[in-house]
Amino acid sequence: MEPWLAMAHKHQTAIIMLTTKWLACLSTVHRVGTWATTPPSPLGTRTPRLLTTPPPPMHPALQAATQPYTQAHQPYQQPPGGPGPAQLSPSLAAMSLQSNTPESLRVVNLLQERNLLPPSPTPPPTPCLPQDLQKINCNPEVFRSTLTSIPQTQSLLNKAKMPLGLMLHPFKDLSQLPVVTSSTIVRCRSCRTYINPFVSFLDQRRWKCNLCHRVNDVPEEFMYNPVSRSYGEPHKRPEVQNATIEFIAPSEYMLRPPQPAAYLFVLDVSHNAVETGYLNVFCQSMLENINALPGDSRTKVGFITFDSTIHFYNLQEGLSQPQMLIVSDIEDIFLPTPDSLLVNLNECKELVQDLLKSLPTLFQKTMETQSALGSALQAAFKLLSPTGGRMTIFQTQLPNLGVGALQSREDPNQRASAKDIQHLSPATDFYKKLALDCSGQQVSVDLFLLSSQYCDLASLGCISRYSAGTVYYYPSYHHQRNPALVECFQKDLKRYLTRKIGFEAVMRIRCTKGLSIHTFHGNFFVRSTDLLSLPNVNPDAGFAVQMSIEENLDDLQVVSFQAALLYTSSKGERRIRVHTLCLPVVNSLSDIFAGADVQAISGLLACMAVDRSATASLSDARDAMTNAAIDSLTSYRQSVLTIQQPGLLAPACLRLFPLFILALLKQKAFRTGTSTRLDDRVFAMLQLKYQPLVYSLLMIHPALYRVDDLTDEGALNINERTIPQPRVLQLSVEKLSREAAFLMDAGTVMYLWIGRNCHPNFLSQVLGVPSYAAVPDNLYLLPELDTAESQRTRAFIGWLRDQRPFFPPMHVIREESQLKSTFMQNMIEDRTESALSYYEFLLHLQQQISK
Repeated sequence: MEPWLAMAHKHQTAIIMLTTKWLACLSTVHRVGTWATTPPSPLGTRTPRLLTTPPPPMHPALQAATQPYTQAHQPYQQPPGGPGPAQLSPSLAAMSLQSNTPESLRVVNLLQERNLLPPSPTPPPTPCLPQDLQKINCNPEVFRSTLTSIPQTQSLLNKAKMPLGLMLHPFKDLSQLPVVTSSTIVRCRSCRTYINPFVSFLDQRRWKCNLCHRVNDVPEEFMYNPVSRSYGEPHKRPEVQNATIEFIAPSEYMLRPPQPAAYLFVLDVSHNAVETGYLNVFCQSMLENINALPGDSRTKVGFITFDSTIHFYNLQEGLSQPQMLIVSDIEDIFLPTPDSLLVNLNECKELVQDLLKSLPTLFQKTMETQSALGSALQAAFKLLSPTGGRMTIFQTQLPNLGVGALQSREDPNQRASAKDIQHLSPATDFYKKLALDCSGQQVSVDLFLLSSQYCDLASLGCISRYSAGTVYYYPSYHHQRNPALVECFQKDLKRYLTRKIGFEAVMRIRCTKGLSIHTFHGNFFVRSTDLLSLPNVNPDAGFAVQMSIEENLDDLQVVSFQAALLYTSSKGERRIRVHTLCLPVVNSLSDIFAGADVQAISGLLACMAVDRSATASLSDARDAMTNAAIDSLTSYRQSVLTIQQPGLLAPACLRLFPLFILALLKQKAFRTGTSTRLDDRVFAMLQLKYQPLVYSLLMIHPALYRVDDLTDEGALNINERTIPQPRVLQLSVEKLSREAAFLMDAGTVMYLWIGRNCHPNFLSQVLGVPSYAAVPDNLYLLPELDTAESQRTRAFIGWLRDQRPFFPPMHVIREESQLKSTFMQNMIEDRTESALSYYEFLLHLQQQISK
């Protein structure tokens, strides 16, 4: 047996002996760190501090949301003679989860049931609603709640010790999206809610709002159904048949004429930047995709390059070649020719193409090492602010000149502190202030950071965070030394340049009277209590919202949440995308627990913990996450279980909760120890706040598969391709075998682990090498071999990649690989120097709960 594998097994068997000592230490620790929220905290007040970081096993359920989901977007078929979909069924009142124990409340003793991971993906829980409402409820990939049954009162929510919140993916690419063109968009006169499937019609001429309960008149125009071309059936209109719908908005939804699509690229051309080789990749990608940029005949484009000075490019129609204009006074930046730097793409395409062909060679021999990023951003803001648009920054080093200059704040010797990590907050407010200025002028900033050195992402990230932009991070990017990252950058850039985009957007979230929003998570600026300013919105952005219950919901059977996104399309149309989610109201703790969505709860807690890390400390955030598991399981044990029994007990729906919490504690954002660079940690935090839930779940708890024995049994058939479906394995070295090969999908990256004695058939038929020793060190591409094994393996990896909008690079790992330690860090069920094993973590939870 391999020495490292033998050691891991030895650790496993030694766990029980160590447990008593661990728990003796842990029991003496003073409890600190709970969630401080505006209303009473739903996560309780008890707070143990963990001396070590705990690990969880892996969960395939995180793939559930990636399965094709069409139900929410199928046309609603009204039952013959039955009520319209907008009529709330009276049977709801009689529906109680208590009549017979549902599977979600089955009692699980976590200390006995070690293999908790379901072999196939677990779908999100379905709200306990009448079937006619269930059929038309919002797609959980777009809109889901941490609790699918809403407590009647805040005190009941507090007693459950679980967070109430929403996870939202509002601009997701959808295969079916009903679009309505109407001069009259029907909304509640009182609260301005858009008419939706969960309103009720009192008769053909009046409807009752499902959020504020006001009775409204049905406009005459709404009596005609454009789909059926019939008159007099307003409940059959598309707006009342679809929980997700898009309106083409009339002129009253415009403060100004719709802006053109405007794209400004700001490129670092210092010596460091040229050395990475990124400029060649960017220019090539732009040339290949220039005709696919979203837009119309009004689309504008511009370029700025910078080192210690700022270089503008005059691309005015009529010039024989692009003209470079250099501004060296970075203290008082100005635009040399304001009218010819951002030009119409169609009219000036040849000049733009000429510039892209010449840029890589223009700075080839530069020795300029300084970076005046702050001044370049100010110049870009001046250029884009008259129209609004998208600013794209490429940066490869720490800005060290002029406004916004930064100094290195990372000391590797301080990383080991188990208590606290310094410098998670920005060093200057320059980037945040500029982002807010950008947001006010409908400018969003996206940052591509390609660097091998510390860049202070905690400071630079603010430029994207508050302007509704995105951060892309490629540590150790180099065109020769890191080909896997180059491929990743190329694929990401193509998606970025060609994906759908919405300009000058705002998003408002409304909820039934009695509920209120108190915290938003994501990249945006909060313009008012429920209005987010999104200068740009893209299909890959996710948001989270924490909710509270301000008034008792005693008289309600259901509540609704509605997200309305108003934006300008790249073609210049003003559009409104509306999502409405309906959930039942319950008055018992068992019903609340039965409807808990463990994935959504974990995603929301991750967002809350990122905020806590910045405002308080990392150790406080880690403690609060641990307490979230302790407090909810304590509440379940004390208030829901009717028969007390020994063990660590959880309802089946929360059986993976301790696992996910341990996974978060070992995730790059929150783990302790010396191995995590500051920029890597901050980037992981940014991703947890910004990624839609389905993608962040894989980052929290990777999926592990054995892939050297793939078969067609149980395979999917998609577009005439056979996709094997291996079962998901627990994240423990116990599951590894030196005779096999394993694929780990960690969301943003994949690892193919090859055992030393892996079967020669797999090596030759999939990797194209004769032996283990012949596997190349930096292999990141599987050869396209004409063998069944090769086709199955590539089909499975390709299928996994196709389920997300970004491109996860793949690294082939051998025993000797440098990346082996990174792979092993994701084995979150195992114990490490600074972190508990999953079993030890469960024992710690049990000890705290039984106090």
